[in-house]
Amino acid sequence: MADTKTRKAVVAGLMAAGCLFSAGSALAQAIVVRSTGPSAAEYPQGRKLPANATVTLRAGDRLTVLDKAGTRVLSGPGSFALNGAINRDETAGSALASLTVRTPGARVRTGAVRGAPLAASTAEANAPDSVWYVDVSKGGTFCVADPTALVLWRPNRASEGAGKLLSADGSMADVAWKAGSALKLWPVASVPVVDGQSYTFSNPVGPTVNIRLKLLASVPSEDMAVASVFADNGCNAQLDVIANSAAPQASGG
Repeated sequence: MADTKTRKAVVAGLMAAGCLFSAGSALAQAIVVRSTGPSAAEYPQGRKLPANATVTLRAGDRLTVLDKAGTRVLSGPGSFALNGAINRDETAGSALASLTVRTPGARVRTGAVRGAPLAASTAEANAPDSVWYVDVSKGGTFCVADPTALVLWRPNRASEGAGKLLSADGSMADVAWKAGSALKLWPVASVPVVDGQSYTFSNPVGPTVNIRLKLLASVPSEDMAVASVFADNGCNAQLDVIANSAAPQASGG
């Protein structure tokens, strides 16, 4: 009898925990993917907002949010209801979907990445066209979906480029791009991809940047879930890439 009661208690506890998890997951119905202006401290990049939240912005504020309906830019002053019911531009939605695709069909040859798109499909022409690329011009913390196929991205592809990748453990590698190429595979044989590891990338024409990698055990399939993982791990550079797909919206009332 006691065993039966114990089993029932365990099952009830698991069901309650599941309900709490589901409720907690449902609470975050929008994520701030970029924030500038006087209210940036109140709505920092990566903040999760509950369902039907109202965002009040001041003059000069620009807030880029992602919800189940897509990404959009809110410009202050004004108040905005994040109910996910506002129609979005279909082109912006397609751009967001292409950004978060885990495998863009790249083929690997001698360290170069081919078959992946070179022209940015985002609102910003000179920006990564995948959230999974490591932008060597900015650095930051990056969430990694596949450590064996991590790609380095550079904004200036007009001419040949070169740089040096250095790990905190002392391993290093020279990185070279051909003219016209923005993508290069991370040299995993020389500089292993390690969870939580810090790296620096330096080149003759730009500042030295710091890179920190966070390896993901699994990758969600939905855009909101991917952005949530980025927010939880502080992968703000990748939230920035998502923000590039946003459609603008007029000031609210």
